[in-house]
Amino acid sequence: MFPVPEVTALDIAFGNIGHLPKWEDIPEKFKNANRLIPETKLISDWFFKGLKEEQIAKLTPKPGVDKNKALIAIQCILRSFEPKHEHKEAGAAFMVSEWFEEFKWE
Repeated sequence: MFPVPEVTALDIAFGNIGHLPKWEDIPEKFKNANRLIPETKLISDWFFKGLKEEQIAKLTPKPGVDKNKALIAIQCILRSFEPKHEHKEAGAAFMVSEWFEEFKWE
């Protein structure tokens, strides 16, 4: 499992991609997924609309994962101005798959 990183208040405020997987390390199913899988749908909604508390409540962390730390780590990537959006989206979706149980996203 990809480890959940520790992030700082500055990371939260300004974004940080230090823990974003390299493009070549992200499984192909998260690249160019066109929001066809739940993880990419979630990330797209989060980036463009934000998430509601009831949506966040539906996410179940995998054993040993701190839900809040995982969500904050993903949020740091989405707030960053680099790299390309496609890389951020694919990497964040991959992190969701690593840290949360399977789910449906409507």
